Amino acid sequence: MNYKKLSKEISYALRHAPWEYELELDSEGFVPTAQLLEAINENGKHGREITVNDIEYIIANSDKTRFEIQGDRVRALYGHTIPMHISKEPIVPPAILYHGTTHKAAQIILKDGLKPMRRQYVHLSVDTDTAVQVGKRRDSDPVILKIDAAKAHSDGVVFYKGNDKVVLADFVAPKYIFR
Repeated sequence: MNYKKLSKEISYALRHAPWEYELELDSEGFVPTAQLLEAINENGKHGREITVNDIEYIIANSDKTRFEIQGDRVRALYGHTIPMHISKEPIVPPAILYHGTTHKAAQIILKDGLKPMRRQYVHLSVDTDTAVQVGKRRDSDPVILKIDAAKAHSDGVVFYKGNDKVVLADFVAPKYIFR
């Protein structure tokens, strides 16, 4: 079983194109697990029937917690590009958060703030290692920006739970961002 390939397909189905799988996400981004499995198994491209155990295996063995199962429902935790707004649980963030980015983007972010761009939320890392990993997707030597999340939160910026490594926000103003 190629779990990486399966994880990518589940991500695509839940984050980017649920309509291609005839899935309808609820306001929190959940779909019935049985519905997702039926849609994934319909094309038969994974060589065998995919089960809830396979999704649980991906969750347990992934370097990032991308999915969550609650009862008989499953969802992607972050990274949605679909037009529908996925509701998230507000949290009190760690005092400092991080954002890994390119040198060019860092200059824009320091001037204009962090915006979700094509995603629904701004993604922030809880530690520098995660920020470096994220930043290296687009720059071999990424800039790691620090976010004064404690000050932003006390000023009314709402932060949301992404997963154990990612905190989400709607927007972070430049006054909370520094190098």
